[in-house]
Amino acid sequence: MGLNFDLTEEQAAIAKLAREFADEVVAPGAGQRDKTGEFPLELVKQMGKLGFFGIPFSEAYGGMGGDTVSYALAVEEISRADASLGITLAAHCSIGMGPVYYFGTEEQKQKWLPAAARGESLASFGLTEPGAGSDSAGTRTTAVRAGDHYVINGSKSFITNAYYCRYIVCTAVTAPGKGHKGISALIVPNPTEGFSIGPAYEKMGLHASDTRPLYFDNVHVPAENLLGSEGEGFRQFMVTLDGGRISIGAMAVGIAQAALDAALKYAKERVQFGQSISKFQAIQFKLADMAMEVEMARMMVLKAAWLKDQGRPFTREGAMAKLFASEAATRAANQAIQIHGGSGYMEDFPVSRFWRDAKLTEIGEGTSEIQRIVIAKQLGC
Repeated sequence: MGLNFDLTEEQAAIAKLAREFADEVVAPGAGQRDKTGEFPLELVKQMGKLGFFGIPFSEAYGGMGGDTVSYALAVEEISRADASLGITLAAHCSIGMGPVYYFGTEEQKQKWLPAAARGESLASFGLTEPGAGSDSAGTRTTAVRAGDHYVINGSKSFITNAYYCRYIVCTAVTAPGKGHKGISALIVPNPTEGFSIGPAYEKMGLHASDTRPLYFDNVHVPAENLLGSEGEGFRQFMVTLDGGRISIGAMAVGIAQAALDAALKYAKERVQFGQSISKFQAIQFKLADMAMEVEMARMMVLKAAWLKDQGRPFTREGAMAKLFASEAATRAANQAIQIHGGSGYMEDFPVSRFWRDAKLTEIGEGTSEIQRIVIAKQLGC
């Protein structure tokens, strides 16, 4: 059987559902939410009812039983309308639910996943710390075994969905002095005594997504909340991030497509020197390059998603997709602003929002520099 770029009926149906929801429900209020920073809780509930939060998870745990390709298509469509909502979906599924789904016991899966898959509650992932960003092995948060509990102390930074999460998967050092082999992952319920969530960050973009610091002050978590065994946390979140990069790549594709759509529409409507600016070769070349990069990014994301669904290695392809799509999204948003001219610098048009939102995709789930390191290692360097 040769190459086949056609979507299955199920994949096409999910993409169509996400596109219609994005256009009819999400997009109309995206600009206003960007201005106010209000978290779209009602939209999150609607997405839960439509099944978006459970797309790539088994029906046994409340999911839709879909695949990673379908999930990537949904993230792209939602992000095209509002990247703040797109990252809410991506972070919840890929790095909030993902670790429990991949590494949890049957009891842990049954306890924590069904409500999350139905969108009745959100899930978070606590990895980044004030002193440990790209250096994930530099975790300083500690978890000390005390009888049938672990006692956690430390803090986390830049945590998506923190305020609205039912649980957070937290990485912590359980064996000091062993480097990454001493890091473990635990499920921390919200609320738990000693666990506190800081005020929302004032961010450059993605204003309607929830991003906060977390603090652990002698937080007691049952030992049964340990994911896997002690010392497996680093490996677990490396696997988790591999999958998460596909969703951030899909988010970037959505933003890039939105930038292209807006730029093309404006170029056809804007008249200068007696004709629409879309007739000028300089503008046509910009639009052509944007369209080419959007298509390339989409294909790279879907290939990585397909490899994951096939149970084949995808670390290199996931890093490539995330790297290319994120940088393509920033370039597309930048060119969209340029095509809009002075109007693009005004908040009356959405292209400045696209640029502010796109920049995060070059940073979250591993910076562009980290992606290049991952790719180089996969090449045998």
